[in-house]
Amino acid sequence: MDFTLNTYQKLLETFQEKNFSFDLVSNYPKDLSQKKIFLRHDVDDLKLNSLKFAQIQHKMGIVGTYYFRMVPESFDKDVILEIANMGHEIGYHYEDMDFANGDPEKALAYFKNHLKTLREITSITSICMHGSPRSKFDNKSIWNHYNYKDFGIDIEPYFDFDFDKVFYLTDTGRRWDGFKVSVRDKVKTTKKWPEYNSTDQIIKSIQENKFPPIALFNFHPQRWTNNKYVWVSEFVRQNIKNKIKQYLFVTKNKS
Repeated sequence: MDFTLNTYQKLLETFQEKNFSFDLVSNYPKDLSQKKIFLRHDVDDLKLNSLKFAQIQHKMGIVGTYYFRMVPESFDKDVILEIANMGHEIGYHYEDMDFANGDPEKALAYFKNHLKTLREITSITSICMHGSPRSKFDNKSIWNHYNYKDFGIDIEPYFDFDFDKVFYLTDTGRRWDGFKVSVRDKVKTTKKWPEYNSTDQIIKSIQENKFPPIALFNFHPQRWTNNKYVWVSEFVRQNIKNKIKQYLFVTKNKS
């Protein structure tokens, strides 16, 4: 089955076998001459799943970046500290325009307060927007009015990565080609990158030396589990969500 922790570990092992290195999002764009994978994790829900991801990586000598929301399903001081103490990077998964009902001034106040709360736990130099697909507000739009670099933030992947040079893969929709119907998890690129549907297809591409040399992965750890009951439940729930997102995507394009 796809989207299990076993499949995830096999993906990482395959990259290591082919001499790819792993790096933190905030280290972009250093040392892009070698084969490199940036591991981004959006901790939207089921925060203990993200802890399992971090533990798997730590045992393999791999580092990644974990973006936490400021909601109970995600934010947990103990989990954040445990992940940070393994050498992983912690970032803020902001959704402040959504919290502020689209008011930029109120959104900035939320942003500054949430950033302060996270920085009381660990260093934060990277942020990444939460898509909030059912909201009419794009959380990235706060930066039409302000500059995140004024708040000690170095990297926001949607703005700072060059996706003509870095291949972007996201498991949005519990599939690797979910960007086709994603409401906001999209990047700008003029390059024709390969497309994959399953993790097995990605693994085969790596084994055949066809996978691009530099990539940014976006994982949602709540989608990955070895528990068969939870796996089926997530599969059904995500299919329903995909139908809703597809409707929102089509409606948005028509408007």
